[in-house]
Amino acid sequence: MSDTSISDTPMVLKRTKIIATVGPATNSYESVRDLIAAGANAIRLNFSHGTHESHAQFIAWVRDASKELHKPVAIIQDLQGPKIRLGDLVDNHFDVHEGDEIQLTYGIEHDGGSNLPIQYDVSTKVKVGERVYIFDGKVRGEVTAVEDKTITVKIFNDGFLMSKKGFNLPDTNFEGDVITEKDYRDIDFGVTQDIDFIALSFVQSATDIELLRGYLATKEREDIHVIAKVETKAAIEDGALEHIVEVSDAVMVARGDLAVEVGAEIVPVVQRHIISLCQKYARISIVATQMMSSMVDNPEPTRAEVSDISTAVVFGADAVMLSDETANGSYPLEAVKSMKRVILHTQENVPLYALDAPVSGDSHSMAICQAAVHMARDLDTAGIIAETKSGATAQNISAHRPMRPVFSVTSDRRVAHQLALLYATKSFMRPDGEKAGIELMRDLVDRGFVHADESVVIVSGRQPGVQGGTDTIRIRRLEKAQALGA
Repeated sequence: MSDTSISDTPMVLKRTKIIATVGPATNSYESVRDLIAAGANAIRLNFSHGTHESHAQFIAWVRDASKELHKPVAIIQDLQGPKIRLGDLVDNHFDVHEGDEIQLTYGIEHDGGSNLPIQYDVSTKVKVGERVYIFDGKVRGEVTAVEDKTITVKIFNDGFLMSKKGFNLPDTNFEGDVITEKDYRDIDFGVTQDIDFIALSFVQSATDIELLRGYLATKEREDIHVIAKVETKAAIEDGALEHIVEVSDAVMVARGDLAVEVGAEIVPVVQRHIISLCQKYARISIVATQMMSSMVDNPEPTRAEVSDISTAVVFGADAVMLSDETANGSYPLEAVKSMKRVILHTQENVPLYALDAPVSGDSHSMAICQAAVHMARDLDTAGIIAETKSGATAQNISAHRPMRPVFSVTSDRRVAHQLALLYATKSFMRPDGEKAGIELMRDLVDRGFVHADESVVIVSGRQPGVQGGTDTIRIRRLEKAQALGA
C-alpha cells in the first residue's frame, strides 16, 4: 500500500503523529476522509459512546478513505473500562453542600432525595476513608460507610451534580477488574472488525494488560496491539508504570482522569516519564486529553495549547490525540490542520530532546537499527528504509528518534496500519522479496520523497519476510542501485 500522492503531501513529513476521535461532528464519509487527508494518522473510536452499528460504519469509512488516499491509517478501539457514573437524576440536577452526607447506590432509580443511583457497584471495592471525586472533581468527599450496593459519602464542598457524570476513586484498588462486562461485549465486537489497536482504560497494573492479551489470544486476534491508558494513581506507583510499559504495545497519558486522581501538578512529570519509558522499551507513546480543547468552540487554539503540543513534539512523543475537538467540536478539520502546523514548525525549528535511549533483549537487532540511524545522520542520507515483517525493525529504528524519515515496508496490511502511529515513520505495503527496499526506493523517487541523486540507508534481513531476521545495512543511491540491479 502506498501513501498519499506527492501533490497532497508536503515534502517535510511530520514525525509526531495525530490521532483524531470521530463522533457526531464527523459522522460522514467525507468528514472522515477529510480528517485523514488533513493529517490524521489514526482514528479513535470511543466506546463510551455510540453503538456497534455506528462504530462499524466508521471503520468502513476509515478503510475506504485509506484506500482512496493511499494512506495507511490505524484504527483504535478505546474501551470504556470501569468508568463509574451517576445514573439519571430527577430534573438532571442535585445540589450538595459542605458537610452533607449522600448515598450512592447501584441499580436504583432516583426519587429526588439524597440516595443517588450509580451505574457500577463500587461497594465491593471501596473502603471507609477513601476519597471520592465526582463531576471531574468539582464535588469532593470521603467514604464514611459501606453497605451492600451502597456507599455513604461525606461532602467537602458546595456544588451540584448532574445525570451520568463520572466520579473517581483514587484510593480504590480495581486491579484485576478493569475489564467490565460491557468491555468484553465491545471486545467481542471489535475482534470481528478491522481494528488495529485496543486501548484499555483505567489500567492499574501489568496484570490488566496481560489479561486482555490472554482474552485476545482465545479469539485468535493476537495481531491486535494493546494500548495501556494511564489514568489511575495505582498505575504510577511502586514501579508499576515501567512494568505496564514493558508489557504494552503503546501507552497513552490520559491526562483528564489522571489529573483528578493524582493532582494536575503531577501530570506533566508523569507524561515526561511515560514518553521516556516508551523510548526506552521501543513502545508507542501517546499524549491525550485537552490538547486543543478550546477548538471545540473556537477556530484557533490558545497559546498554551500550542505550547503543550510543541512540548510533546520536542520530547519525542509518537502521537498526540484530539478527542472532543474532532468528535463533538465545531471545527474538527481546523483542529487537525492546526495541530499539524504546530508539529511541523516545532520539529523544523527546535532540536529534539529525546528523553531516553532504547534497550532491547535482542541486542543484535537493536545494534543494527542503532547503527542505521547513526549512518543516516553521519552520511546525511534522505532517509532510512526498513524492511520489516512484524514491524519490530521499524519500531527499533524509531525508538532511536531519527532525524531522517523512516520508510517502512511490510507485506502485512495490519502492520502497515499499526506503523502509521510510529514516530518519524511512513509505512508502505509491498510483497516480500529481496528487492522490496529498492523497489520502494524507486517509488519514493517517483513520488518526490527522495531525489534520484540522494542516498538512503536500507535495513533488511537475508531472508525476506522472516520475523526477527534483521541483519543487514546497505547504503544505496537509486542510480547506483539500478546499475547494480540490487
